[in-house]
Amino acid sequence: MSSAPAFSWAIAGRVLDLSRPLIMGIVNVTPDSFSDGGRYLSPSAALDHAHRLIDEGADLLDIGGESTRPGAADVSEAEEMERVLPLLDALRATAVPVSVDTSKPGVMRAALGHGAAVINDVRALQEPGALDAVREGDCGLVLMHMQGSPRTMQREPHYDEVVVEVGEFLGARVMAATAAGVDANRIVVDPGFGFGKNVEHNFALLRHLDSLVRLGRPVLVGLSRKSALGNVTGRPVDDRLAASVAAALMAVERGARIVRVHDVAATRDALRVWAATLGGEIA
Repeated sequence: MSSAPAFSWAIAGRVLDLSRPLIMGIVNVTPDSFSDGGRYLSPSAALDHAHRLIDEGADLLDIGGESTRPGAADVSEAEEMERVLPLLDALRATAVPVSVDTSKPGVMRAALGHGAAVINDVRALQEPGALDAVREGDCGLVLMHMQGSPRTMQREPHYDEVVVEVGEFLGARVMAATAAGVDANRIVVDPGFGFGKNVEHNFALLRHLDSLVRLGRPVLVGLSRKSALGNVTGRPVDDRLAASVAAALMAVERGARIVRVHDVAATRDALRVWAATLGGEIA
């Protein structure tokens, strides 16, 4: 596998230029997500929020219909589709690509049929039928690392070498997808901050994020408002803006090409300052 940085991502008939970092705005249509659960559960509130994130400068949107916070309860396939599909339909006219955060093959197929450009899977296409659901299309794919499941993942997570083990897992999942016929250019990898990792694990991954860049696929990072930031700052979840922006900047400095965030405008401003310091610009 190539160790050269990957600066593009093929999704749904287009190629996204990753020579500058992109911002993925989060739209949770759930009652129980850790940060904004319940705020955007109604279709109108979710749509208003999605348009607000686009106005703030989101390059992509990521819709989630099932909470994956620690201890989260399972949601049926039918209920997840009820939450996600109306919003997908309402966003069909937007030029911003829309991702759906799901591990269920049935939801993947339905989402792609309703215009989703990306499938973002916290289980990295390990569920039976997941690879088959995405193999034939041209959607982008986010393959994430998670130790355990959302219900159990924060019960004393353990690694001998967290950076090595996460990298090996992601490399193996990329190989599994490409062996099944998926074009590698469709794939982005995500180390899964907060998914079966304690504070030390999370910051070791952030510190050594460049080692995951060597996998040869673009790296997506989601640290926004996560508990590791709260542990370091002592701030509650709704007061982690500064920490989230700092974490996004450090991830980009270490090679992340996409940052998945709640606070698009603040992240965009910070990236503009970062780019200007380097002599470039963020559109």
